Amino acid sequence: MKPSFKMRIGERGQVVIPKELRERFGLLPNTDVEFLEEKGRLLVRPLQPEEPSRDDVWGKVWGVLRRKVTDVDRDIEEMRGR
Repeated sequence: MKPSFKMRIGERGQVVIPKELRERFGLLPNTDVEFLEEKGRLLVRPLQPEEPSRDDVWGKVWGVLRRKVTDVDRDIEEMRGR
């Protein structure tokens, strides 16, 4: 089981992303991110200017392939869906 991180949203709608997660997903200072709603969940991911559209099948594969693989089972589940 992966660790759970609980944070509080501040008055201005800001939230701190824990260092461990920022490092794992390459969220460096000044990184543009994209917020997505998927299956009742709020997702955040780094956004690259040259990145293909998320609606494009190859765009989904590109997003998985460009990040460092840390959990193969999770990555396969993300590509295939539940």
